[in-house]
Parts: sequence; structure tokens; C-alpha cells
Amino acid sequence: MVGRPNVGKSTLLNNILGNKVSITSPKPQTTRFPIEAVYEDERGQLIFIDTPGLFKKANDRLAKIVNRRTTEALKGDYDMVMYVVDKTRHRSFEEGRVLGEIRKIKKPVILVINKDDMTGEDCTPEYVFMYDEVDAVHTVSALKRKHFKPLMERLFSYATRNYPIMNTSGMPTPSLNLTSRIYLQEIIREKIYLFTRQELPYKTGVKVDEIIERDNGVLYIHAIIFTTDVRYKKMLIGKDGYMITEIGRAARKEIETASNKKVYLDIIVEVDPNWQERLNE
Repeated sequence: MVGRPNVGKSTLLNNILGNKVSITSPKPQTTRFPIEAVYEDERGQLIFIDTPGLFKKANDRLAKIVNRRTTEALKGDYDMVMYVVDKTRHRSFEEGRVLGEIRKIKKPVILVINKDDMTGEDCTPEYVFMYDEVDAVHTVSALKRKHFKPLMERLFSYATRNYPIMNTSGMPTPSLNLTSRIYLQEIIREKIYLFTRQELPYKTGVKVDEIIERDNGVLYIHAIIFTTDVRYKKMLIGKDGYMITEIGRAARKEIETASNKKVYLDIIVEVDPNWQERLNE
């Protein structure tokens, strides 16, 4: 799954799977690394790879890392590409960057025009020229789960390898390529996107450094939010600790739902101008 930032790839994946596996927000650059997840029905399995949105220009270290991870994923082993565009956004130079990568691919490409539920200006005519360059075109609403059936039929028809149904032992699906630690970090990071504004989410990173199940069954999680400057730390903590409390409360509730356990989430905020180096850890 490829596309420029904020076209709805993660929402599309989550709603195809029927489970939340990739964090979402109205802000671009939410996804920072490829996330693999498995869809399964009576026809077999499909393995989806949700890649970060590609930027036209990577002006900072974070954007460069994100772009590199996506282009590396496109060099990997897969059967087809879902190229997702947003019908409510005009085509731009950024879209040209994505299209340039798509043109290098020697495998089937499915153009998915997303946000069919949105009213207002329809920029679909700006993407019509792509129809001759792809193998199929589907219009969907990722948010409203509209027109998924023909898209899924297309994906299964293009799959060149048969992955048999594996979920016969009661194991949960979808399965992910994320460790528990990274999954928890992503949940916390999503709440930072949700509760903060403007540039602050792009100045922060999250590291979960301790996960312990205590004797009473409570899951203790210690997490650090790194940010680049003292002023951002103050914004993350908020007046009388209000902001960090709201972030922690929302993250804890989601983790409890996902783990079916009581959770004690301990979050601290630290200043580290070089936190982006941690993306390579």
C-alpha cells in the first residue's frame, strides 16, 4: 500500500482487517515505518504492507528516514501494489514523486481512489490520466467501508501465491510484524497526534522501556516521550499535568481493550534533541 501522506492508507487497512493495526490521525506522516498485517477469509490469506506516505522533498531527518523506509519496502517481495490517492486533494508535485516510484514497478498496480464518502470538490479527473498506467481502478470509502468487496476480489485474483488458511487453533488475527513494545509505542504516539496540534507531533518520539505483569495481574508499562526542546516538553505536560494525563488516559484505555488486562501506564517526558536517531534502533 503506497501513496502520499494522509490519503487514508492506514484507515483503509484497519477497516479491511476489521481491527486496528495501524495508527491514524488527520495529520500527515503518522505512519513512520512499514506495517505488515494478515487478512484471512475462506479464500486464504493476504499479507498487507502499509507503507509511510512518500514526501516530494524530505527536508528533515525524520522525513528522510520515512521516505527511505518506503522506497526500501517497494524493492521487497510482493505480488501487487495498491496505489492510494485522495479524491478530495489536487494532484501535486508530491503525487508526482509517488507516481515516479510506481512507474519503476514491474508488477500489477491497483489504483485505489479513496474518500468516496466526502462531499465538496472532486479532484478525480486529475487522476484519470493514470488509468492507462495501472492494471485496475477502484473507488472506495476507507472510512465508511464502501466498495470493499470488489477490491478484495481483485486482490485475491492478482495474488500469485496461495497462502492457506492458518487460523484453525483460535489464535487471534490479524497477525502483525510489530513487537508488543512497538505496538504500545504506536498507541501512545497516536494519542500525542490526537491531543496536540501543529508541529508538536513531529517533534516527539516514544520509547517503551519496561513492560511487567505484576502479581495482581496489572500490566505495568513505563514509557518515555522524547521531544527536542524544553518548550515542547512543557506543552506535552500541560498546565498542572493536564495534557500528559489526557494522553496517558486515552492510551491506557486502548491498551486495556487490546490486552484485556488492567494497565498502569507510567509516562515521562524527556528532552533529547537527537531523538530521531532512535528511529533506527
